[in-house]
Amino acid sequence: MDAAPTTTPAPAPATPLDGPGRLERVATDRLTYLAVFAFLLLYVFSVRGLEAALDRHFRRAVAEAAQVRPGETDAPAAIAGRVDRLLRGSLWIRPGGVRVDALVVGADGRTILYAGGGFAGAVAPARPDDAFASRLLPARVDVSVAVPHNALVANAVLTGYAAILLAVLFGNARRVERREARRVAEASAAREQAAERAARIEGELTAVRERLARAETERASESEEVRQLGDERAQLLARLAELEKREAALRAGDRELGALREEHQALEQLLEEAAAELRAKEDAIRTLQRQVKKQERAEAAPARRADQLAARLRALYKNLEIDDRAVQDLVDLRDEALALRAEESLKRLSDDPEQAQVRRKVGGLPPHLSIFELGFAGGGRIYFTKGRVRRHRILLVGTKATQKPDLEFLSRLPKE
Repeated sequence: MDAAPTTTPAPAPATPLDGPGRLERVATDRLTYLAVFAFLLLYVFSVRGLEAALDRHFRRAVAEAAQVRPGETDAPAAIAGRVDRLLRGSLWIRPGGVRVDALVVGADGRTILYAGGGFAGAVAPARPDDAFASRLLPARVDVSVAVPHNALVANAVLTGYAAILLAVLFGNARRVERREARRVAEASAAREQAAERAARIEGELTAVRERLARAETERASESEEVRQLGDERAQLLARLAELEKREAALRAGDRELGALREEHQALEQLLEEAAAELRAKEDAIRTLQRQVKKQERAEAAPARRADQLAARLRALYKNLEIDDRAVQDLVDLRDEALALRAEESLKRLSDDPEQAQVRRKVGGLPPHLSIFELGFAGGGRIYFTKGRVRRHRILLVGTKATQKPDLEFLSRLPKE
């Protein structure tokens, strides 16, 4: 009887490393960061370019309006009227929100013919006599144009670039979605192929078991024949010895098949345990990666906000020296309304310090420190002193809750 053939399962196809997918995700994140950075740069430089173009436009227009027309009797008043009508009728100023400051002075450099920005409150010139008016010509013109970030024109530029940014990000998201769907389809196809291969292996194992069952049946029939031929042992000793050898060989084959079956089961269990452990480690790695990314974003966001706020405050308020500690205090307020009230008080202190409500000089400090306190929003406090270069130096921004640690910090300031 032939020994039943054994089949060993072929090794599973190697799965590709996750390196390319990880690189693609990094590339996608970089594209998003570059798109947002380009959006900010385009918006800032577009507003500055628009501001420069409008400055040239209004300078040329005001200079033309300040030209004396043939036959004009009261030239200064006519110039002031034309400049005022030009600014009041400009669509860039009224609905657009552009701030234009025009100054027209006489040829002597002291007499103001017009000062204003196209709104109520513009300075109208006196009505001098003709002789004096003739000495004021030709008039000198100075124009200043600014495009605030809350103006309609700036908002239109911002909206346009935002629409382009959203379109780029949406297209990138669609591309990533299609790529992930393609990878999922490939993974599903690989899983189906593995399932088909497992089914074929199971079929081969079933065939082996059937052949083993038939071999056992044949061995039982041979044993029965040996018992029936016991009477003929003398004549068939040679054949009996041969049959005993065959029986021993069959028994050895049975033991070998049993050992192979047990080894196969042990290998299957080890493979399942290794696969489960690998999946658990991959899940843990992905979880740690998400936590690291979340932590990096959480740590980078306050620092970026503090840098942006410091740059904006130091650019807007030219009369104030603002310490980094004060900028961080504004970021730590966590209340947009309270931060706006604090910035409003900073603006008053920078533009018109006589109008700022200085409560009192802070007491309880070393004699070499002369620090004042400016209140805002009921419980807020701005601590400042005389600046080294500019008018005031902002030291701290706090509330009632932080008054004690703020005073301790101020008391440790060195003598300058």
